[in-house]
Amino acid sequence: MNMFVPSMPGLQTTFQASSGVVQMTLTIYLAGLAICQLIYGPLSDRYGRRPMLLAGLALFVGASIMCALSTSIEMLIVARGLQAVGGAAGMILSRAIVRDLFSREQSASVLGYITMAWVLAPMVAPVIGGTLDQWFSFRAGFWVLACIGSLVFLTALARLRETNLSLQPGASLIRTSLYMTLLKNRSFLGYTATISFGSAVFFCYLAVAPFIMVTVRGYSAIDYGIWFMCSALGYMAGNFVSGRYSMRLGNDRMIRIGNLLTLAGAAFLLVFGVTGFTHPSTLFLPMALCAFGNGLTIPNGITAAISVDPKNIGSGAGLAGFLQIGLGALASQGVGYLQGTWTNIGFWVMAIMALAAALAHRPNARQ
Repeated sequence: MNMFVPSMPGLQTTFQASSGVVQMTLTIYLAGLAICQLIYGPLSDRYGRRPMLLAGLALFVGASIMCALSTSIEMLIVARGLQAVGGAAGMILSRAIVRDLFSREQSASVLGYITMAWVLAPMVAPVIGGTLDQWFSFRAGFWVLACIGSLVFLTALARLRETNLSLQPGASLIRTSLYMTLLKNRSFLGYTATISFGSAVFFCYLAVAPFIMVTVRGYSAIDYGIWFMCSALGYMAGNFVSGRYSMRLGNDRMIRIGNLLTLAGAAFLLVFGVTGFTHPSTLFLPMALCAFGNGLTIPNGITAAISVDPKNIGSGAGLAGFLQIGLGALASQGVGYLQGTWTNIGFWVMAIMALAAALAHRPNARQ
């Protein structure tokens, strides 16, 4: 996803499309990720994690090729939606696989370390994407993603074993009653709301940062990619601390600290934005603090949420992921449409989302 973001401002010229329409290439991707979380969870509970992951990876590769060959903004939007359907498998099933193999507290620690590895790619992706966009076109990034997806597919095919040892062959694929039960659980709802609002801060940032950096302030896509590394490093540092101290401090304490740091970073962004500071450091360094906070909150929040019902880990992870990504998609699309007329709208929304994340956490709501 981050490899594509530096190319978004240029798509307005390439396809003669408005900023709001171009923003749909990101929003449809996030919406696809959100909706498919509800599908992959029950499917993996019923048929296993491995076959669902392999199917998703295969679709991701095919959709990435379709993105690279797009001849219109409409075709690109459709291809991005299909890419999200495939990519959602890795996001949701990786969490379920970890929870299959480890206890609750161990899972938070393991997810913290795994997410550190995940951040390596997003950290360099904007630099690579910006460079490819400037030297070639936005299409080059999708060819790279297709190659990476193919390698991951072949690796999973050869080395991944099934981790769900309690398959539910008769389980419904549309688990409305289970989802309603989870949503009525104060623990699940509190943890999920926390990670959803916290993630929305980052998704809003993906809409805000390239617009402010490239369109408003006139920097290049490569400049954006280089400065974005500050945010990625912040998230990686948060994941490292989470992996190191989650078992010692516990999920709730790590979530509380992470929420406060995210709120502080969002407050700095708002102050710098409305007072007119234009140096890139005022845009990316506060976000690094937000990212550090997210690195503490999200692994612990996810682990706590899906541990509410250990018998339905896949479905719980799917519902939590749906709410997390869905809120992010709505927030980023809203910011994308409004920032053309209200430049600082994104900073206000990020601050509100960060505050909501802190207020949603209920450390004493466990059952």
